[in-house]
Amino acid sequence: MESSAVVRAVLRDRLEVVVAGPDAGALRIGLLLPLSGALGLTGPSGLLAASLAATELNAAGGVAGRQVQLVLVDAGRLPGEVAREASGLVGVVDAFVGFHTSDVHRALEDALGGRVPYVFTPPHEGGARRPGVVLLGDSPSRQLAPAVRWLVARHRLRRWALVGSDYIWPRAVHRAAAGIVRGLGAQVVATRLTPFPGPGIDAEEIVAALARVRADAVLLSLVGRDLALFNRVFTASPLAGRVVRLSGSLEENGLLAAGGDDTGELYAAMRSFAGQGDERRVALAERHRALFGGRAPVLDAYAEGCYDGVHLAAALARADVLTARDAQAGTAALLASADRGAWAGAPSGPPRLGGFLARADGLDLTVIAPLRPTGP
Repeated sequence: MESSAVVRAVLRDRLEVVVAGPDAGALRIGLLLPLSGALGLTGPSGLLAASLAATELNAAGGVAGRQVQLVLVDAGRLPGEVAREASGLVGVVDAFVGFHTSDVHRALEDALGGRVPYVFTPPHEGGARRPGVVLLGDSPSRQLAPAVRWLVARHRLRRWALVGSDYIWPRAVHRAAAGIVRGLGAQVVATRLTPFPGPGIDAEEIVAALARVRADAVLLSLVGRDLALFNRVFTASPLAGRVVRLSGSLEENGLLAAGGDDTGELYAAMRSFAGQGDERRVALAERHRALFGGRAPVLDAYAEGCYDGVHLAAALARADVLTARDAQAGTAALLASADRGAWAGAPSGPPRLGGFLARADGLDLTVIAPLRPTGP
């Protein structure tokens, strides 16, 4: 079956759903994905992954007899626009699932106001959340501390620069990273936050500044097209191959957009990578390929998180806790439980915990070490 046909089978038009109203025979999930903007290059992967999850659930009989339907919202636009559109779906969807930038996340959290469960799947900035908001990704400390420790131990990195986009998540990364780096006896020699959203970064100027401060490592919390542009410029500079780069937002789509990387010194810390080779990831990739073919957008870490988010929403519904009041506690109970029955219809079982450190090798990200999460 063609990818478009698979998606059409589970996707419902937003306006038609609003006009028709609630449907007791369907489990409707508002799917919040960046189809435009800085992270737009990752949106198609997320859409196919969510469609795979919905297809698996429906093939297993749905959730308590209810067919799973997805209602798509482009979360790559300005935060207020996304929040208004999502608010219009409250009452006709049972939950929201998705990934997007954290400025959009905070606007959605405020607009939804604890009225409906909202599963946010990518790395996040940490901190408390309103009722109904479920976080599947890692905070900066949990995601990055093990990776920084690994790199410092093996490369004796002492002079770190922090470069990110100027919004909530990169600011939180900078705060956490400063403590991590100093705790390892190294120092932060420069910080830079670039305007976001914006027309694009001045990557040449940033790379020149890194040379002036003699950084031997750069922690990157740029996202999407800005991250790709920076890496393209960096690989053409004299710093390539002798300055380590570590990113908490780099996945296969971003590496492809950058034209690949053969320097041997570009690293990524994420929950999963396409070529990591463990049993769960291989089986998921095989089902993805069987449904969408070998030319479909890559199943990257953001997409896998979205896949797990849809299955989590279904598991919460099956346990009768898919409510704003119960979603957080229900998720904690599900993730702590060894009961496979709670994840009926989910061939991969519950979301993975922990992540991996990978190194860019041309157009691939090769896993070189598992990462044990630390910190809150």
